[in-house]
Amino acid sequence: MDTKNIGLRGIPVADTKISNIDGEQGKLIYRGYDILELTKKSNFEEVAYLLLHDDLPTKEELKDFQSRLTEARWIPKQMQINMGNWRKDADPMDMLQAFVAALAGYYDEEFSNKEASYDRAINLIAKVPTIVASWQRIRNELEIIDPDPDLSHAGNFLYMMTGEKPDKEIEKIFDVCLILHADHTFNASTFAARQVASTRAHMYSASSAAIGALSGELHGGANYEVMRMLLDIGSEDKVEEWIKKRMDAGERVMGMGHAVYRTYDPRAQVLKELSRKLAEKTGDPWFKITEKVEQTTIAEMKKRKGADIYPNVDLYSASVYYMLKIPMDLNTPIFAISRVVGWAAHIIEEKFAEAAPKPALYRPKAVYVGKYCGPQGCEYKSLDLRND
Repeated sequence: MDTKNIGLRGIPVADTKISNIDGEQGKLIYRGYDILELTKKSNFEEVAYLLLHDDLPTKEELKDFQSRLTEARWIPKQMQINMGNWRKDADPMDMLQAFVAALAGYYDEEFSNKEASYDRAINLIAKVPTIVASWQRIRNELEIIDPDPDLSHAGNFLYMMTGEKPDKEIEKIFDVCLILHADHTFNASTFAARQVASTRAHMYSASSAAIGALSGELHGGANYEVMRMLLDIGSEDKVEEWIKKRMDAGERVMGMGHAVYRTYDPRAQVLKELSRKLAEKTGDPWFKITEKVEQTTIAEMKKRKGADIYPNVDLYSASVYYMLKIPMDLNTPIFAISRVVGWAAHIIEEKFAEAAPKPALYRPKAVYVGKYCGPQGCEYKSLDLRND
């Protein structure tokens, strides 16, 4: 068996028109557009439209799309009441997974109609931020903030979470973060969404499954672990000692290295500059500590193994979110606020793909390595004949 392909590493499973990664060159493409150009010239709503529809919108299309997103931000009051019955210390990702699945109880799901799936996508993209913000208010026993139709997708979430309207610079920084996290080909959560969608399950079920995959520390939970690392280090002068001890123990440095990129993750490039900008604005030390972590890990990896290693998206996103005053345990739900766009696009593509011939249902093959008693199987013995 070829062990390098365990876990489907490197195995093509389907065609997609949504995004592409060039791991050697460090490029991420959304529907043909370079992510670096989109972060400079676009906004999250426009990128969401692009990922769903395979092209940038016209002025009228964007205006209509933004209007529909704004109208769909509200969630049922009963859902917010039900949130109040949860433990206040419950994991926000467990909450999000449960209430995204619960949306199916409030809204119909059309199975065969592609246009109806776009409606469901808009409903999902608009409501996930409201679910997360509502939970943040409820668990802290604060009054729920209703959506503000005059604010952007990014600005409205920050407002609903904090009760304060962000300044334009903060709003733009968060908007760029949402663009960067919107899609990343067949990562674990997106593949989970597509796998569930391949059974013809509806969009809310497929997205709920994706949230479950995203919750793990090796996927969406990684930036939470990065921030824990930075807090543990505490100051720039302690970085080298901390990293060396970590590597001496054979443990990984969170936020460094990637399964696909063999050079600098393009998203990390942008987030590094956002972290630098926020540090200048706030006076916080987190950018300098993070940069020192990057430099030390690269140097140590080169010295110890003669290998190159680079930051991934999580290294600098941790400090960015922390300086935006986002609670650490909301880092991964905020990842979901953005990535739900990619999930929805992939679910629609999986259900209504016109291009790639593939079986309707994902069904990978397992390699059995369990007990073997011969071609006829093991002999079953009654309970009184088995040895104690």
